[in-house]
Order: sequence, then C-alpha cells, then structure tokens
Amino acid sequence: MRRFFSVGGRRLSYVDFGGPGRPLLALHGHYNEALAFAPLAAALAPGWRVIALDQRGHGESDRAGSYERDEYVADVAAFQRHLGVGPVAVLGHSLGGVNAYQFAARYPDKVSELIVEDIGAVVDCDWSFTTRLPGFETSREALVEALGGSAPYLECSFRQSDQGWGFSFDIADTVASQKALNGDHWRDWMSVSCPTLLIHGSHSDELAAGHARDMITRRAGSISRVELPAGHVVHHDVPNHFADAVTAFLSGPC
Repeated sequence: MRRFFSVGGRRLSYVDFGGPGRPLLALHGHYNEALAFAPLAAALAPGWRVIALDQRGHGESDRAGSYERDEYVADVAAFQRHLGVGPVAVLGHSLGGVNAYQFAARYPDKVSELIVEDIGAVVDCDWSFTTRLPGFETSREALVEALGGSAPYLECSFRQSDQGWGFSFDIADTVASQKALNGDHWRDWMSVSCPTLLIHGSHSDELAAGHARDMITRRAGSISRVELPAGHVVHHDVPNHFADAVTAFLSGPC
C-alpha cells in the first residue's frame, strides 16, 4: 500500500508491502524507487514486512532543493519516526546503502541489523550514464528502445506525462545527488555497531571485491560478506540468491 508523510515541508512517499512479519526498511538506489523491492518483499514474506521509501526526488516523493548526505539521513530518521518502529532492520542499495550505513552509524539505537548492497565506504560515482539518459519519448516502447540493455533496471521508474514517456526522477537532480554521494565515508562505516551484511556482485562496476573485503576486515563486531554472480544491482540480477542471503542473515543471531 502506498502512503505519504511530510518532512521539512516536503511530501515523501513509501510503499508498505504489508504482512505480519518484522519490519524491514528498504532504501533504493539512484534511478529507482520503492517498487524496486517488490520481488524481495514477496520472497521475504510472511516473516518480514518490507517497507520501502521513495527517497527525495524519486518515485512519488517531492523533489528537493538539494541532495546532500545529511539531508538523506535526516529523511530516513523522519521515516522511521513516522512509522513508529525501532530498533529496526535496514537494507539499502547503492545510494540507499550509504544512506543506510550512515543512518546506522549516527543513530545506533535505531538500527538492529544492517544490509548494504553493492556500495563502498569510498564512493567515486560516474554520472556520465545519467547525462546520457534519453529525454521524453513518444511511447513506453520507444523509451525501452532508447535505453537498450539498461531498460530493465529503470523500468520501475518509467512515467507517462503530457510530455511523453520519461522517468520519475529528474536527471539534473540525480547528477547533483551523485556528486554529493561521492567521497570518503570510512568514518561512518567504521562507526556502525549493529550486525551487518555486505552483499556485492562479482562483476559489479561500482564495488570492487578488494574494497568489499577491506570493508569487512577493517570493521569490528558482527559483520559478514556475500559475493553473488551479479552486477551492481544484485537484487535484480539474481533475486532468488539475494533473497536467500538476506533471509539467512536476518534469521541468524542478532
């Protein structure tokens, strides 16, 4: 069920996939939105109730004036307060992964378990793909053709408007968000104290295996790593393996 709440004068949207299980807050990456987690929500039910946020500037959430790190983290904190849950398990992919571990680092009493999907403690994002995205197309089919092999990864964000078929995110906003995402985030990563799972793709172009191993060895406490045969969007490329890894982690001792 889609719902909304307000923070800082903006309206944020989220999808509560429902069910009787423990809540799992899910944070998507750039180009995506809450509905990207629909297959995972189905796979985890009924044990887990996935509640996924359309982050600022994405999906049905309002655009924002800026997309800085502290602002994304504040949105996650407001999301959890609105839901009235916590401490809670949090999962994030890419942009959402950094938001998730920064939230866990800065609000340690709010996060019980953390799952980070294919993003590092140091981020060097290339936004050239974003600037090459097509503008509005005359039909959904034309948009799919213009995107080529990238279409399956973006299709949950397709939108039709008076201008034609485009995306639920703004391209200029996405570039601004990607620029703000870049940087050295080791301090936050090292500050996370809850049990953590790092999932990454064996042929990811975003998180190298060596960096993923370094993220594990440099962190104290309960932390593990799973490498799956996938690219950057692991939950899309190998959804069953991804769901199995998440389930095994969440089923373990906290």
